[in-house]
Amino acid sequence: MRSGQWRRWRSTATLAGILLVAAGCSGSSGTTDKAGAGAGQSSAGRSSSASARSSSSHPAKAQVKLAFGGDIHFADYLAPLATDPAGLAPLAGLWGDADLRMANLETAITERGTPEPKAFHFRAPASALTTLKGGGLTVLTQANNHAVDYGLVGLGDTLAAKKTSPVPIVGLGANEAEAFAPTILDVAGLHVAVFGVDQVRDETTLPLHSASATQPGVASSDPPDRIASAVAAIRDTVDLVVVFVHWGDDYQSCPDGRSTATAQALATAGADIVVGAHSHRVNGAGWLGSTYVDYGLGNFVWWRSAEPDSRTGILTLTVDAAAARTTRPGARSAPVVTDAVWRPLLIGANGIPAAPAAADAARLLDLWEQARACTGLSGTP
Repeated sequence: MRSGQWRRWRSTATLAGILLVAAGCSGSSGTTDKAGAGAGQSSAGRSSSASARSSSSHPAKAQVKLAFGGDIHFADYLAPLATDPAGLAPLAGLWGDADLRMANLETAITERGTPEPKAFHFRAPASALTTLKGGGLTVLTQANNHAVDYGLVGLGDTLAAKKTSPVPIVGLGANEAEAFAPTILDVAGLHVAVFGVDQVRDETTLPLHSASATQPGVASSDPPDRIASAVAAIRDTVDLVVVFVHWGDDYQSCPDGRSTATAQALATAGADIVVGAHSHRVNGAGWLGSTYVDYGLGNFVWWRSAEPDSRTGILTLTVDAAAARTTRPGARSAPVVTDAVWRPLLIGANGIPAAPAAADAARLLDLWEQARACTGLSGTP
């Protein structure tokens, strides 16, 4: 049975927004990368989270909103978008008034290299990062099974692009320390640590290109011990911890056992928000104790425009900023994420998501709500 809270979300946040496609804020968000764009550095060496907050370039808000989309690539007929700074401009109006806007960049950033021995290969030039900024993204993860599709040469180019990216990138690095380092963001006055990790067991990425002490690659959460330790190490110096995980099984609408185990490990370590994608399907979401978890955001900018592949959306989470500042991640007696809104979208023939007709929006919202049944998550805080 749908609760009154769900009815409120449907009426005030979702369907109204769908009928006003361009009503969202397309200007700059309240997000500053304290480590510098693309630096992917941890907060080690900072005197305290309080001192970081005191130098905030954005006024504090009572409620801070973080929005998340799924997988993005520039393959096949989407390639021209990567060289057009305004190619993803239609996305900008979909984020609403979110202070942080994050998605998974499912591609190597290179025009060189040799394809790895696998079925699908995705790559894009470095100009794609400018396109993504123009689409409203404020942080990206590249911890996924396509970040190293073009071998070590392609990975070298990707890491070089990360250093100069106009949007901070997490989840891969020249070594394990860099790959597992969060980017520390000032999000409307909140000191937020953002991580990216991959646990998809594909043919080549994790077996050959997991970052280690001596090897570049992606941050692996298979098993989740290393990322759980990284979360635990940072949680006392920030206001909020976010982890974006590449997880789940292809074409499945329910989480697998490894995903649920990872979510629990990250919740125990102190993550406030754990979201992810990979399965090409929208999965369920909700609260796991004090942690908000989403098991599958679906495709986002993608080369498939027929359902169910085209079903997608934007998840917007509202954080009680005062509660986030006065308690520490990992020691919460209650969630600081107080509200969650799923805005259903459909990927069009151009590969870009857009607001569907009201009847489709209602149907897609019902499907999202129903997907929670197999997750073990709660629909309310």
